[in-house]
Amino acid sequence: MWARAAMWVALPVAGAGVGWVVHQLPEWILRIPFLPMRGPFKLAERLPEPESTIGALALGTIAGLVLAFLADRESLTVRMSGTEVTLTRPGTTRTLPRADVTVAYRERDQLVLLGRTGRELAREPFNVSPRRLAGVFGPAWSDQDPYADAYRRWVPNLPDLPAEAEAVFAARQQALDRGDSDDAKDLRAELARLGFVVRDEKKRQHFRATG
Repeated sequence: MWARAAMWVALPVAGAGVGWVVHQLPEWILRIPFLPMRGPFKLAERLPEPESTIGALALGTIAGLVLAFLADRESLTVRMSGTEVTLTRPGTTRTLPRADVTVAYRERDQLVLLGRTGRELAREPFNVSPRRLAGVFGPAWSDQDPYADAYRRWVPNLPDLPAEAEAVFAARQQALDRGDSDDAKDLRAELARLGFVVRDEKKRQHFRATG
């Protein structure tokens, strides 16, 4: 929580600093001799004070607040009790029985939880160091995906894929290509229901079947 609070303070302050620098740019740029197209910079320099400085600082602060909001929306809190694992992001909370989580590992910037048959129980953005995660999950923690060698790349019309799964993979590839992360996440959950775990690498889908 303290890291999130620090982010909400630091990003608006940094945004205000950037706003002040941008506000000073016309004055600095006009000092360059033989600068072409000096008109717009002269116009910006003539804006009344202190209104222009206050406006630049306010815009920078607002930009920092927006960035803090977007970052906070992706932040994840993990709470472990004797019986449950609770994953909380702003606006959503998900609780899993602790006994169901047999493997936890970090894949790039995501926390992944697996069940007994290798089924993916959760995949959430998370930027805490692996050392802290290992302390939380104890024996369930793994330094890497224990099923890493079982993945293969999806391409259209694989002969051994059920037709329903093939259709979902194809739809999800379209979502990845157009950058629709929400749709891709929903379709990942649908593939998990069908018994497949998906890993993305540069908009390419790699998958494995669960036990």
